[in-house]
Amino acid sequence: MDASVIVAGAGPAGLMLAAELRIAGADVIVVERLPERTGESRGLGFTARTMEVFDQRGLLPRFGEVETSNVGHFGGLPVDFGVLEGAHQAAKTIPQSVTETILEQWAAELGADIRREHELLSLREDGEGVEIEVSTPEGRRTLRASYLVGCDGGRSTVRKAAGFDFPGTAATMEMYLADLRGVELEPRMIGETVPGGMVMVGPLPGGITRIIVCERGNPPQRRTEPPAFQEVADAWKRLTGIDISHAEPVWVSAFGDATRQVTEYRRGRVLLAGDAAHIHLPAGGQGMNTSIQDSVNLGWKLGAVVRGTAPETLLDTYHGERHPVGRRLLMNTRAQGLLFLSGEEMQPLREVFSELIRYEEVSRHLAAMVSGLEIHYDVGSGTHPLLGLRMPRLELSADGRRTSSTELLHRGRGVLLDLEDNAVLRRRAAGWTDRIEVVTAAPAGAAPGGPLEGTAAVLVRPDGHVAWAAPGSHHDLPTALERWFGPAR
Repeated sequence: MDASVIVAGAGPAGLMLAAELRIAGADVIVVERLPERTGESRGLGFTARTMEVFDQRGLLPRFGEVETSNVGHFGGLPVDFGVLEGAHQAAKTIPQSVTETILEQWAAELGADIRREHELLSLREDGEGVEIEVSTPEGRRTLRASYLVGCDGGRSTVRKAAGFDFPGTAATMEMYLADLRGVELEPRMIGETVPGGMVMVGPLPGGITRIIVCERGNPPQRRTEPPAFQEVADAWKRLTGIDISHAEPVWVSAFGDATRQVTEYRRGRVLLAGDAAHIHLPAGGQGMNTSIQDSVNLGWKLGAVVRGTAPETLLDTYHGERHPVGRRLLMNTRAQGLLFLSGEEMQPLREVFSELIRYEEVSRHLAAMVSGLEIHYDVGSGTHPLLGLRMPRLELSADGRRTSSTELLHRGRGVLLDLEDNAVLRRRAAGWTDRIEVVTAAPAGAAPGGPLEGTAAVLVRPDGHVAWAAPGSHHDLPTALERWFGPAR
């Protein structure tokens, strides 16, 4: 074996997965066809859930001072995300290029072997592993690993070569995104309709202006290169009457509204994550964020399997947990597309939605959907309100020092929080202390009625989701530990 895992694609999903695998103790090779990062930034900023994910690995300081906001939208209709109490605010105006740079540096520091100018050409799986053929500047060569993960985008070679089904709907229109210098335009919110389509204008750092152009009736094209800027400028003028042809394009891209999802996220020793598993209309900045979260769900599980501490069946929970998330992502982006890409016939529905959003419960529901905070995994039956949800950030006192539930996850290991200094509980977990941290702690300054009120202990998975709690779980601690971390040593 050249590595335990080969990851195809060095975008946000692939780099996040490589880092998570290294934290989990797996050796990993990342193959990427491009010689260097493109510098393009389709994704912009982070949702509240991705902010949590980066926080739990101690990554947020690497991004410097992050501008955050509670202002969001659903289908172009303003939604106050401040109704999500206790959640991180969403980060704004962090270009995807910055995110990729930081994730690549982090993965490399952790020991990931990132090989650029390595284009995956074919793959062959057998009962023991996966062999891939790659094209390199020195010629073709083969690499072999126990598992292969395709993080190689919407046109995934891995997905096609491994025979994954990718049902859905084809694109019905083509839209443009461009970052420009040397042009002054009035800001326009996403969803601002004009006769013939929808346009958006937003300022980015460094004097750059981002525009999105959605012209109804513009048919999709099979492109091998980005559109010429003049195409974008012509469409902008048709929709707004404003000539921007004098602007300097930093980069230009075309995208569509195709909506597809693979029927399975795993086929034997080949798995998919990110855009390789699901494509959709960019709406609410969810694509990159969901892709990163796919990788966080998969990384610790695949790492445990290749280390031999957990059975291969643990990988089945990756599909079981993330496929419904992807399906819901496709549902809400299609709904948003109908709201901000349709013509006047959709105006009555927009007005009804605007009325409904004024109700706090509706705003909370939509905000949680778009930000990823509604995700609830099936970790077993029980009555504790945190089961299956992410552990919220809570200040704790442990061994005479202040810490937090988030800080305890920096090492990427499971955490058993003993909140009652229970020696019997700790003895029952002793067989798993090579995989989890057992921490005796107490909430520090927690207000009465908080999420841990009346809780004796909580088991948190490496991805931050609560797998067991006492009282309130309908199975005992060793059963939960074995399910998520393998048999006791």
